[in-house]
Amino acid sequence: MSHRAGKTRWRRFAAVLVAGVAACTALGIAMGQGVLAASFLISGKKFQVTADTLTSRGLSIYGMVDVTRQGERVPVTVTGSRHTTISALCQSVLVEIPVLGEQTLKITGGREQPVEASNLFLDTTFQSAGQADFRGLNQGIAQGEITKGPINPGDRNSRFFDPDGFGQQATSVTLTDVRVTAVALSAGTFNIPGLRVQIEHGRHECF
Repeated sequence: MSHRAGKTRWRRFAAVLVAGVAACTALGIAMGQGVLAASFLISGKKFQVTADTLTSRGLSIYGMVDVTRQGERVPVTVTGSRHTTISALCQSVLVEIPVLGEQTLKITGGREQPVEASNLFLDTTFQSAGQADFRGLNQGIAQGEITKGPINPGDRNSRFFDPDGFGQQATSVTLTDVRVTAVALSAGTFNIPGLRVQIEHGRHECF
């Protein structure tokens, strides 16, 4: 039984690693041209994202519920952006490996040139920033009336999406010293200059 469980964990780890190495996916999710629906079942594993600076044009913020393969419901805040630039990106996830113990898979990039993404959606359980500068901000707008930023098609068609729920939108926002804990990320395109992937023994998370 333990031997079989070990194989399963190794396969899961390999899947995470292969996904992370792919340059266009840097955050462990397969990206294509156009928006990837957020209706996929999440693993439930949380990962960390940090950035020195993040600028978004066409911002949307709304509540959703993601679902794991086991049927667990995870309430999240979805932050959508039509176009995003990120400086000094870091993403990390902890992975338990049989015999070797806890490992940190860390992905970095965008230090010399900024990361650029289109139709970016980040499903988060925690967000913070040292400074947030909004332009054209609307708070309290009904989620179904958000127009300045995108709504993921997979979310809009979900039974958990409340068109009358509390939403926010902005023409643009610039955030500094960004820290995020997330359970899912999807994007239409994700361009990461200076991509670096490394595995370290123990806990070496982004924050």
